[in-house]
Amino acid sequence: SSHHAGMGLHPSMSKVLGRGAAGLLLRAEVDSVRKVRHSCSLPAPLNDRVMNQLEAICRVSTNPSILDRHGDDESHHPALPPSAVAYARSTADVQAVVKLCSEARVPLIPYGSGTSLEGHVQATRGGVCLDMSEMAEVLHVGIDDMDCSVQAGITRLALNTHLRQTGLRFTVDPGADASIGGMVATGASGTSAVRHGTMRENVLSLTAVLASGEVIRTGGRARKSSAGYDLTRLLVGSEGTLAVVKEATLRLHAVPPAAAAASCLFPTLGSAASAVTLMLQSSIPVARCEVLDAGTVAAFNAYAKEIPDLPVGPHLLLEFEGASEASVAEQAEMARACCDEFGGAEFEWASSEADRRRLWQGRDGTDYAA
Repeated sequence: SSHHAGMGLHPSMSKVLGRGAAGLLLRAEVDSVRKVRHSCSLPAPLNDRVMNQLEAICRVSTNPSILDRHGDDESHHPALPPSAVAYARSTADVQAVVKLCSEARVPLIPYGSGTSLEGHVQATRGGVCLDMSEMAEVLHVGIDDMDCSVQAGITRLALNTHLRQTGLRFTVDPGADASIGGMVATGASGTSAVRHGTMRENVLSLTAVLASGEVIRTGGRARKSSAGYDLTRLLVGSEGTLAVVKEATLRLHAVPPAAAAASCLFPTLGSAASAVTLMLQSSIPVARCEVLDAGTVAAFNAYAKEIPDLPVGPHLLLEFEGASEASVAEQAEMARACCDEFGGAEFEWASSEADRRRLWQGRDGTDYAA
């Protein structure tokens, strides 16, 4: 029950608390602890003293338009601006801001690029927004080890642009040009998860700052390790509640010599899902996969006037990768057979990069279209 959730009590404990004098004593103790916890959880306002200390650490803005932008994301939730935005440019900045806010009990919200859909950047209780966008360097690229270390503020597209000459790429694609720190915090995934996994599978190590200001490093670059607690996976998806991520070591993948994208119309969403199941059971190495329902397709057709309309109905979007055009074509034909098995129609596939981008624009623009 909600009354017991904050104490971690099982609902059946409510019956125990009501039995006899011992029960009354225990209830009084529980109520006392609740009051203490409630008073300790109340945030403090960002007063002039804390603001002066904050401004001595790094650049701070209280411009209303900047506050509004940092209290909003791509979700449907209304903007709730913070009291101030602090721009971190170094590890020392992050440590000092985090420690100051912790000691002053001022709410702190790490901020990447504001592209998330969860609504967790909204400052429901004011406080400080810690903008990490100025910490956006690529610290190391291990071509032979197929990994890289980056600061939290760099975006995934900027990272892949930096990697363009290496033959490597970072494959997690949530659709938006999100920051790596934000993708770590939200446990981002995307269309390539079917083959390359989500952020949980592609983050090897993290460097983060705890509320005390202490810097910790989790994991390592070794692919095979079973030593100690898996703190990396604990921080991935924690949405800034456990620590502020400042650096990440990421798994990279080779850019394939050949690739093709495909789309197929289905009578129902269930038949589209069944076709994917058959592909995976048939060992077809699907590189990317997404399903769009009829309502989403209709919304996108109305939104993206410059792109030819897709037939309104459930659509399956696929991408295949291989060592040669022939191997990709073989995968596409095998996928076509799986789609035919479940009523798929108008199966189209394209190997040129421009045509592949056009096919995937329907997926990437669905949030704005809706």
